[in-house]
Amino acid sequence: MHFNFHFTAEQILWTLTFAAMLVLLVVLLGRDRIRRYPIFTCSIVLIGLNMLAEKLLAHRLAPLISTKVFLVLADMGVIIALLLAVELARRAFGTAKWLAWIAGSLVLLGGAAAVIALWGKWPPKQMILDSSTLGHLRLMQLIAQRGDIFNEVLAIELFALVVIAGRRFKAGWRSHTQQILAGISTSSAMLLVARLIWEASARNMPRTREGYDHMMGLQDHLTNANSVVVLAVMIWWIVCLWIDEPSASAVIAKGDANARAAADTIDTWMAKPSESDAEPGA
Repeated sequence: MHFNFHFTAEQILWTLTFAAMLVLLVVLLGRDRIRRYPIFTCSIVLIGLNMLAEKLLAHRLAPLISTKVFLVLADMGVIIALLLAVELARRAFGTAKWLAWIAGSLVLLGGAAAVIALWGKWPPKQMILDSSTLGHLRLMQLIAQRGDIFNEVLAIELFALVVIAGRRFKAGWRSHTQQILAGISTSSAMLLVARLIWEASARNMPRTREGYDHMMGLQDHLTNANSVVVLAVMIWWIVCLWIDEPSASAVIAKGDANARAAADTIDTWMAKPSESDAEPGA
């Protein structure tokens, strides 16, 4: 029997990713993670809303209206991603001193700002300050593009900082904060690599039909690879956020139990008579 499935890889990945996103929202709600990570929950909802808008409205609205809708969602995503970085940083380094907070924030923000400043060419000033409708749309698109790069670099930097110093502030590997950051940084790294590959290939615009088809095929491959990474990240979050992270009291209790066991072992060893102390002829 021959089965003929008329589904593309893009459609399958979209369906699986959206389903995983719904499961993740159920986990966040059912395991009471929304209270601790409200901005993270909002970001997941916004991603799902963006996916639905692209699927349902992309070819059903006028080009100008659809462009406005998607640019508004993209700019909202930039703001939510920046607030998410603040939320996760507070969760990871909530007990740090203000001087350390200021120094760390300046280093992370400065590094991300340097990357977007050196990333490609910026449009002319007249184009950015254009007061027409087209100028506003270009400005919104610039904010979305540069903001995405800024937040992706910031997420990678924050994850590296949490890996290095998070254990000192109760943000170890098994903490939900570090697990969420692991997923965000992985997805961000994939997006940055995809951007670099696409921009490198776009510098030499093809002049033949075969070259154009090759570029479109490369774009499809990069999109599918990013979808696979996002799906894996969603599954990672579902598993990690379903499991409770070890509380501080549990860690202390485990340490006390180990200390008591070690003390009992020493007492038993000290109470055991040695061969030299044994009575003669015993």
